[in-house]
Amino acid sequence: MATTSAAKPYTPPPPLKGANLLLASFAVSLAVFMNILDTSIANVAIPTISGDMGVSVDEGTWVITSFAAANAISIPLTGWLTQRIGQVRLFVSSIILFVIASWLCGLAPTLPILLAARVMQGLVAGPMVPLSQALLLGSYPKSRASFALALWAMTAVVAPVAGPALGGWITDSYKWPWIFYINIPVGLLASGITWSIYRSRETPTIKLPIDKLGLALLVTWVASLQIMLDKGKDLDWFASPTIMILGIVAAISFAYFLIWELNNDHPVVDLRLFTRRNFAGGTLAISIGYGVFFGNLVLLPQWMQQYLGYRSIDAGLSTAPIGIFAILVTPFVGKFLPRSDARWMATAAFFGFALVFYLRSRYNLQVDQWSVILPTLIQGIPMALFFVPLTVILLSGLPPERIPAAAGLSNFVRVFCGAVGTSVATTAWNNRSIVHHAQLTEHATVYSPALQQSIRDISGTLGLNQGQTLGMIERNLSAQAAMLGINDIFWISAVIFIVIIPLIWITKPIKHAASSAEASMSAH
Repeated sequence: MATTSAAKPYTPPPPLKGANLLLASFAVSLAVFMNILDTSIANVAIPTISGDMGVSVDEGTWVITSFAAANAISIPLTGWLTQRIGQVRLFVSSIILFVIASWLCGLAPTLPILLAARVMQGLVAGPMVPLSQALLLGSYPKSRASFALALWAMTAVVAPVAGPALGGWITDSYKWPWIFYINIPVGLLASGITWSIYRSRETPTIKLPIDKLGLALLVTWVASLQIMLDKGKDLDWFASPTIMILGIVAAISFAYFLIWELNNDHPVVDLRLFTRRNFAGGTLAISIGYGVFFGNLVLLPQWMQQYLGYRSIDAGLSTAPIGIFAILVTPFVGKFLPRSDARWMATAAFFGFALVFYLRSRYNLQVDQWSVILPTLIQGIPMALFFVPLTVILLSGLPPERIPAAAGLSNFVRVFCGAVGTSVATTAWNNRSIVHHAQLTEHATVYSPALQQSIRDISGTLGLNQGQTLGMIERNLSAQAAMLGINDIFWISAVIFIVIIPLIWITKPIKHAASSAEASMSAH
């Protein structure tokens, strides 16, 4: 690979036209769809995967968090890798490696091997999303940049929505490995078309130093914290020496990471960006909001399958309507954003999410499918108002040379918060279910007239002996406790979205939202 001098001017190739433009848009969007789809396609398959591998559902959730944590780690390296390898080579290589990792996921016979393959998937997936934006914007004339961004946004919105429905259908109709095998033909097609069109449009390369110590510290604290969160419940948290050690390692490596990155000339993560008000407020708002949103996105299908008796496909279809309004509203966001205050749009999104989670906090075990679908349908509106305005806010006012670093850092924080949100939500649901189970059983004593009457009614109606009757009552208590526990999570999630609204308003208003958005995307 030839190395191009940094001083040599680079002239971008002209926009694509005709069939090449159509095929290129299709291939790049297909790769993005495949990538983002894998963040949610496994959600409804977790109970099935856990059962096949003989592990608990909580352990099965690591299939989701391992991908997200690894993905977060690799995102900050996108800029450096692009300069070393080239935009097109890196994008196509990421797709091919993603296909290989997907194949290994499907072949995995045990949970540790599956998790290792998911970590590989997450690591190679990091550069794909920002590079897809750059490739699309370079393929269209500047006058059609908004169309290119809208095309990308539509793909990014549809993929996480389609994931649970597609994952449920594949899991019920075939076997869970096919949720990963499906990436093989898709990835090969996308990489083949992309390479055939873009190989003559490669960007120049230059050898730059990498912050090896900063990267090592980043991997250490992210991995330690994620493992601590995933294993904490099983090992009784800080009563376990393992959790204590992981917590200490995470804290020390994070502290050294902050000190090192703030004093390094070529940091892997430019933490000085947090001194800018808009970047700090926007990044914290989008990251915390995404963490709460994604954690709930994982819990809801599990609850429906474990306690409402939904099949995988039914749980997936019940969460799919989120895409209806998301797809309809997203184009209007791009149209009206230049003429409005992005902070009001983001605030409306947070109020919308709060309403959705409040409605879900009123569920009971007799909830009908329409009552499950309605909040999901409404959720499409705040979802459309969430990503673009906050991204415009956090990247506003930055000079062009700092935008790639800012985009990488904000994406890192957001994706990592998604992984942490999943772990925290899963643990909190388990803890709240235990508390409610204890409270319910306090009243279910041998001296309780209500319990004695229930035993007589069940025994008389179903002809069960006392042991079978008590077993049925215990299952009902567990289901009721789980329902009360997840209602607590929904209610707390609604409160969090209201509480973090001030983060939006510590930012300054933006005068040229449209140009900022386009500049931020093109800088990827």
